[in-house]
Amino acid sequence: MQELTMTLSRRDMLRSTLLGAAALSSTPFTAMPLAASSSVTPHTPRNFKRIATEEAFITKEIFGAHLELLANNPEAEPGFSHFWETALGKPGDMIAGLSSVIGGENTAGLADFISSSVEATGSESSVTSIGRLFDLDEDRIRIMDETGVAMQVISLASPGVQVFNAELATPLARQANDQLAAAIAKHPERFSGLAAIAPQDPDSAAQELDRAIRQLGLKGAIINSHTKGEYLDEEKFRPILAKANELKVPIYLHPRTPAPQMLEPFTKYSGLAAATYGFSVETGLHALRLILSGVFDDYPDLTVVLGHMGEGLPLWIDRVDNRTAFIQTGPGKKLRKLKKKPSDYLKENFFITTSGMDFEPALMLAHSVVGPDRIMFAIDHPMEDGRNPVRVLDEAPISDEDKEKIYHRNAEQLFRL
Repeated sequence: MQELTMTLSRRDMLRSTLLGAAALSSTPFTAMPLAASSSVTPHTPRNFKRIATEEAFITKEIFGAHLELLANNPEAEPGFSHFWETALGKPGDMIAGLSSVIGGENTAGLADFISSSVEATGSESSVTSIGRLFDLDEDRIRIMDETGVAMQVISLASPGVQVFNAELATPLARQANDQLAAAIAKHPERFSGLAAIAPQDPDSAAQELDRAIRQLGLKGAIINSHTKGEYLDEEKFRPILAKANELKVPIYLHPRTPAPQMLEPFTKYSGLAAATYGFSVETGLHALRLILSGVFDDYPDLTVVLGHMGEGLPLWIDRVDNRTAFIQTGPGKKLRKLKKKPSDYLKENFFITTSGMDFEPALMLAHSVVGPDRIMFAIDHPMEDGRNPVRVLDEAPISDEDKEKIYHRNAEQLFRL
């Protein structure tokens, strides 16, 4: 990895951030327990099999490349840069030191850096979540056991490789898939996974998806919404959609911060561009673009997964139906004529997951709109605490049969587990 270019003031800030690391060096990061949270309601999990379907990891190589991008060329990815600054402060304050740790084999050094960063920033949840992204072994399984999760479907954390140029992104995705497949081979009863691909080169992305499914045994693809401000409904991305359709494997359309052309209104208030609102706006828009483009008429076996209880679409879909019908009958520019209503595609070509939405009314709306056969359980580890998602679904006023579908049967069927 190339040494990061940084100003003297950034180096000074980094030294301040790293103060006290030596005193914490005897505590490995992976021994850290689940953080206590006043927002977690005590609950003993019921005896359901649980498969969590939106669970993240990252490789040292990709995270190191993220840090280089943030330090040297943040304007190339304004949404990602804004997200990092919102979560952890200005990137240059800590990037160089963490990058030097990630670039080598010094995992103890990573533990020291994360511990000292928690102390320096006061941001335990954000920093420790980063640390847990690297673990594909016993600490992840320990947390699964503590929250009653039998299996995770693991995928590369957002924004993945989509912030890089194709020449860097393509080999990084391949390397991540190999690492994930190795972890699954080590823990086949506990882990499954989705392939990372680089949409920047659609033909190569389709080839990597084919390799990941046929050779590595992965179960679909993860795409973190837009790629350099472009969406999958564009004609250039058809090789990816065609390959997923051919293989009959799903694409998990995961959020990221809004595309550059829509980012600015979200940046005035901290967090608005991210999980507070921007993630769902961005990803819901992407899903609607796919529906209205007609790709599901062209590729009827194509399946897309949306997290966060459908990224708002179960609430909006009836209005989408009636407004698109109105446009088609009005005097203005017409949409492509679709074979079905938008809501039909939502119910037939999409699955949604419960990730990050520990809210019974949202679950009940989704249950009513798309039905229990199209909802899957998810936590969003390590960004979310798994205890509340389990409690909410355990206690939801739906039948145990529907809970079995949501907790594991739908995932087993979709991902062929």
